[in-house]
Amino acid sequence: MNILNHETVRELFNAFYPFFVTGLCLVAFAITYYLIPKVLWVSKEKKLTAPVNDRSAHVFETPSFGGVAFFITLILIISLLQSLRLNYVGSHIIAAITILFMVGLKDDLVVSTARIKLIGQITAACFLVFSPEMQLNSLHGFWGVYEIPEILGYSMNVFIVVALINAYNLIDGIDGLASMLGIVIAGVYAYIFFETGNSYFVLISVTIVGVLAAFLRFNFSRGERKIFMGDSGSLVIGLLLAFLTLKILVMEPHTGLMQEGHSPANRILLISVVLFLPVFDTLRVMLLRLIDKRSPFSADRNHIHHVLLDLGFSHFRASASLALLNLLVVAIYSYASTRLTNLWLSFGVVLIYALTFFIFSKLKISTQNTARPTHSSPKVKGVKVGERSQMKEEYSS
Repeated sequence: MNILNHETVRELFNAFYPFFVTGLCLVAFAITYYLIPKVLWVSKEKKLTAPVNDRSAHVFETPSFGGVAFFITLILIISLLQSLRLNYVGSHIIAAITILFMVGLKDDLVVSTARIKLIGQITAACFLVFSPEMQLNSLHGFWGVYEIPEILGYSMNVFIVVALINAYNLIDGIDGLASMLGIVIAGVYAYIFFETGNSYFVLISVTIVGVLAAFLRFNFSRGERKIFMGDSGSLVIGLLLAFLTLKILVMEPHTGLMQEGHSPANRILLISVVLFLPVFDTLRVMLLRLIDKRSPFSADRNHIHHVLLDLGFSHFRASASLALLNLLVVAIYSYASTRLTNLWLSFGVVLIYALTFFIFSKLKISTQNTARPTHSSPKVKGVKVGERSQMKEEYSS
C-alpha cells in the first residue's frame, strides 16, 4: 500500500477521521519534540543565543530558534496534507510560511529593520489574500453591511493578516504566553471548522496545537533545554492563525452551526473574542503610548503580562491566567451570541474590551504604588535580581 498515493490517503482519512485528526496532532507534537533538542545543540555549538539586556525576562543566554523546528514540522505536514487534495491553498501557505520564516530567522540572527519585516509580512499576506478561496466579498449583514467592493475585501484581508502577525509577535514576551494563547486560539478554530465541515482547516488547526504543545516543554525548562520561539516562530504561527481567521470570515454560512444561533453577521465579533488577548493587548499598549504622546511602536512595559509579573505572578501563572481569560471571553461570547442581536452583541464585546482595559489599568496603578526600588540589587549577567518582570518585547525600532 502506497501511503503517499492521494486515493489511499483519502480512504484512510474518510474511514478514520477522528483518529486521523488526533494522530496528526500527535505527529506534529512528536516531530517538534524531536527537532528542538537538535536545534538547541546547533545553536549552542555555534553560540547563537539571545543576549541578556536590561529588558530581558531571562538571566542566562538562551537560543531563540524554536521557529526552525516549527518551520520544518509545518512544511512536512502541510506537504503531506496536499496528498489529501482537500484544498489547494496548501501551496500558498507553504510559500507564505517560507517568506516569513526567512524574515524572522534574519531578525533572530542579526536583527531586521521594521521596514524589511513589514515588506515580508505584506508579501506573505498576498499569497493568502489572492487565493480564490480567501476572497472576502461580504460581511454577511454585520451592522447591516452585506456585499463589499472587491478592492476593499483585499485591503481588509491584508490588514487583518499583517495586524494579527504583529499582535501575536508582540504578545510573545514571557515564557509560555504565546504558546498557550496559540493553543487556545487554534483549538477554538479547530472546533468551529469541525462543526462546519471544513476538514482541511481542522487539520491545520490541530497541527498548530501539536507544535506549540511540544514547544511548551522546552520553553518552560530552567536548564540547558530552554529555548525561545524567536521571530522565526512567532511570525510563522501568527501567519497561520491569521490564515485560519480569514477562513472564518470568508466561509459560506453553514446551517448546522447557524441553527444554534451563531449568525454569519457575527463573524467579526467572533474573531475579536477568539483573538481577544493579542488584539486587546496590542490596542491597549498603542493607546497608552499615544496618550503619553509617544510613538505607538515604541518599547515600554505596559503589556498586560508586565502587569501580572509586577503583581508577583510567575511566568507560568501569568501565561496560564491570560490563556484562561481568553477562553473565558470566548465562553461568554458563545453563550451571549445565541441570545442577543448583532447590535447588542457588538455592545457586549466592546464592553468586555473596555472592562478589561479598566481592570488592568487599576492593577497597573496598584503595582506602581507598591513598587520597591531595586537600584541596589545585585546583578546577574546584566540583569538585576528581582526584576523578573523585565522582559524582551518582540519589536523593531
